[in-house]
Order: sequence, then structure tokens, then C-alpha cells
Amino acid sequence: MTLHFDTNELIKISFATSDLGEKLLPWLKQGNIAAVSTITWSEFCNGPIALAKKQLIERILGDNIIDFTQPMAEMASFLFNKTGRRRGSHSDCMIAATAIISDTPLCTQNTRDFERFVHFGLRLHSF
Repeated sequence: MTLHFDTNELIKISFATSDLGEKLLPWLKQGNIAAVSTITWSEFCNGPIALAKKQLIERILGDNIIDFTQPMAEMASFLFNKTGRRRGSHSDCMIAATAIISDTPLCTQNTRDFERFVHFGLRLHSF
């Protein structure tokens, strides 16, 4: 199973002592894949984040930082327009669009910001 992770989840993963950090390693050892959109990666890199923690997340993700494509951009605009054009919500629309177009559930604790996209095909997951 592949899961897209939201920015808040990457931050939790970077702390090995977090609940998510402890659950992630066994989940990955089962052959599951952690992925993020380039939008999520940009938010994560905004930091502040220690270099060692950034490198840890890069090792976990490997090549699974998903480029934001034209179909994703169009889906993000659709989501933005259909969910009320909320100020400050466009990056959430882009993250949701990446998960929808990739047909991959989004792992987030921030379900309140993403529930409005479920009607348009977003699947939410939490640990």
C-alpha cells in the first residue's frame, strides 16, 4: 500500500519517539510505501527542520516525492473552486489533488482541512 503523507505527518515522523514514528517502521517493513507531493515537501522544508531530520525523511521517502503535474494543478483548481475558494486553502487543494490523481490515500491528522475533498475522491487514512 502506498500512502501520501501530509506535512504534519512528516514532522511527526521526523521525531522517532512520536506515536507515528514508532508505527511507521513496522508499516514500511511490511512493504508499504510512504510518498508525498512536491507541495508537501516544500511545506516541510520551510522548517525550521534540522538537516539530520530532513535527511531521515528523505531516506524514508526515497524516490517517492511526487511531482505536481498539470492534471493535478487542474484538479487543485477544481477543488479550490468547488469548496468555497477559502483563503489560505490552495496548498491543501494541491496536496489533496496529488493524492486523488495518484489514487492514493492521504495520511493526515488534519482531517478537518481535508474532509471537504472526500466528496471529490480523496481517501483519508490515519495511523
